[in-house]
Amino acid sequence: MLFLGILQSIKMAFKSIRSNKLRSVLTMLGIIIGVSSVIILVSIAQGSSKNITSQINQLGKNLLTVNTYSTDLELTDDTISQLGKLSGVKAVSPIVSGRVNVRKDRTTSQVSVIGTNASYSDVRDTKVSRGRFITDLDIEYRQKIAVLGSETAETFFGVNNPVGEYIQLNGNSYKVVGVLASKGSSLGQSGDNVVIVPLSTGQLLAGSTSISTVYLQGKSESQMNFVMNEVKMKLAALFPGKSNDYGVTNQQDVMDTMSSVTNTMTMLLGGIASISLLVGGIGIMNIMLVSVSERTKEIGIRKAIGAKRKDILLQFLIESVVLSAMGGMIGILLGLGCGKMVSTFMNMSISFSAPVILYSFLFSLIVGVVFGVFPANKASKLNPIQALRSGA
Repeated sequence: MLFLGILQSIKMAFKSIRSNKLRSVLTMLGIIIGVSSVIILVSIAQGSSKNITSQINQLGKNLLTVNTYSTDLELTDDTISQLGKLSGVKAVSPIVSGRVNVRKDRTTSQVSVIGTNASYSDVRDTKVSRGRFITDLDIEYRQKIAVLGSETAETFFGVNNPVGEYIQLNGNSYKVVGVLASKGSSLGQSGDNVVIVPLSTGQLLAGSTSISTVYLQGKSESQMNFVMNEVKMKLAALFPGKSNDYGVTNQQDVMDTMSSVTNTMTMLLGGIASISLLVGGIGIMNIMLVSVSERTKEIGIRKAIGAKRKDILLQFLIESVVLSAMGGMIGILLGLGCGKMVSTFMNMSISFSAPVILYSFLFSLIVGVVFGVFPANKASKLNPIQALRSGA
């Protein structure tokens, strides 16, 4: 009986909505805007979060970075070797970096140059699309060879294969032995507009043998905190009393910090958008109160022929929930559509989340219940005789 009563109330709710189409649409508008706003804003925030995480991951896997801040402190070959022998360290890659003038025929440009070793490709998760990467023999014999980033290769060689060709770095001829696969931008810096040379050759280009940056790759993601403490203890032993002259950065710490910031932003945007849902709920309550006033005679007749208070309460409450549910479903469709448009036309990262869509819809239903209770309760308390008189 209860199920049949609810079904009948739903039918009456749809009949009431159809008889007042414009008013029903305007009533649902607040819910529609609220649900779609939650979906769009949260999806943008989550898309930005995933994009940042992806960019950080492009820097390398299980990555630690050791930097020196003082010219008095040098990371020598012996120091780097000792860091590489730590139990939690899988690979070590020292680098020297700077800017060089690159020339090929009539094309000239300034490009970032990195001097490093063979382990760099593993430590920084760098792939070669053509040719090969630098080797330890290249470093030992100070070979004038270069591996080009994909953007650099396109700038100087177009669609042609540059492997085996020569370019000028600061006026000296270097043989191109490889081209890197495109990595895109990472934290605002292009990973494709670069030239990588052997460490010994890079030191000649930079005019200095000092190394201020070393990348370390941990063996396991779960042990990165242990590896970081291990590296810090080793550096403290190698450079006593100079802890302010160097720093150790854990890639996971950076990711955790960025994740915390983006999660806060997501909650803030979701909260702001949710206010629209509350405003929509107030609209529903207002229209339902008007509906109660307009249908006073109908309520009186139903009570006179035996309808109980709970039947009237259920009728108006279901009508309120139906309005909010329809608004929620339209809002979901609108949010998904607008999100796709934002992603396409504004070139923004959008990440739709099924739980967010579900929660926003459930929240719209809760709003319908909460703001529908007062009008429904008012209708259920009407005296049948007074209702019939006032509706006459």
